[in-house]
Amino acid sequence: MRLLERARKEWFMVGIVVAIGAAKLEPSVGVNGGPLKPEITVSYIAVATIFFNSGLSLKTEELTSALVHLKLHLFIQTFTLAFFPATIWLFLQLLSVTSINEWLLKGLQTVGCMPPPVSSAVILTKAVGGNEAAAIFNSAFGSFLGIVVTPLLLLLFIVRRFIKDWLERKKPPFGAVSSSVLLMIIYTTFCDTFSNPHIDLDKFSLVLILFIIVSVQLSFMLLTFVFSTRNNSGFTPADTVAIIFCSTHKSLTLGIPMLKIVFAGHEHLSLISVPLLIYHPAQILLGSVLVPTIKSWMVSRQKGVKLTSPTV
Repeated sequence: MRLLERARKEWFMVGIVVAIGAAKLEPSVGVNGGPLKPEITVSYIAVATIFFNSGLSLKTEELTSALVHLKLHLFIQTFTLAFFPATIWLFLQLLSVTSINEWLLKGLQTVGCMPPPVSSAVILTKAVGGNEAAAIFNSAFGSFLGIVVTPLLLLLFIVRRFIKDWLERKKPPFGAVSSSVLLMIIYTTFCDTFSNPHIDLDKFSLVLILFIIVSVQLSFMLLTFVFSTRNNSGFTPADTVAIIFCSTHKSLTLGIPMLKIVFAGHEHLSLISVPLLIYHPAQILLGSVLVPTIKSWMVSRQKGVKLTSPTV
């Protein structure tokens, strides 16, 4: 199952490159008013499919078991939806005086405001052996908070309750459906970009944004580690693993449709989307690289706790 999930993510990364490349070669196909009619197929059908699919794939019964860890949930949600965007905003005030493309900087701010993903944070937490139930709850709950104004999400939970048995029996390919629809959204977004002669993305800004994103991820992972491992934190090593990944990961699956809605018709939408498109693969790559190190730390800490525990 883990190999299948890894293969799907690798396929999706390749798909992003292909989608952007295809948009560059023939942008007229996916522009507003073009053959794909993205003003209808993307703005309404694709976005609705993403939210509907995400809601059906949430295992609400597993979230209930993790509900009681209030301190853990409060830490993660406060960090990802308050501290993260506020810190990025302060950082961008310094970067605003540089020559970095202003729309890429605005895109970086939108990354900070995004909810956590439902998949990658959970997968990495499970790979390390951390508190998977807490990761599931916070990823799903964070995604819910991110689109709380969307009445459709409430409908999704209701629909899932009625078709629960069918979902567990058939196991529909939620990931493949979401990825395919998301690639269509990315493709049409960049078709609009490449068909607009007034938009120019300089390589200097792009390289700096890439460096900033990696630095932000590493810094925030270290920060959450320090906060959650203090002597009086009350968190177990397994909790810390969930905190590290859930607090610092951002959702591309929900983020792109949100940007498509909020910045509908905006000529710089694709530039605003670029930081999120970079952040997503970067968080998976960094997380995968750090899994052995974090797992080794967690196992050693758990052994230490057992050795120091009084015997009865």
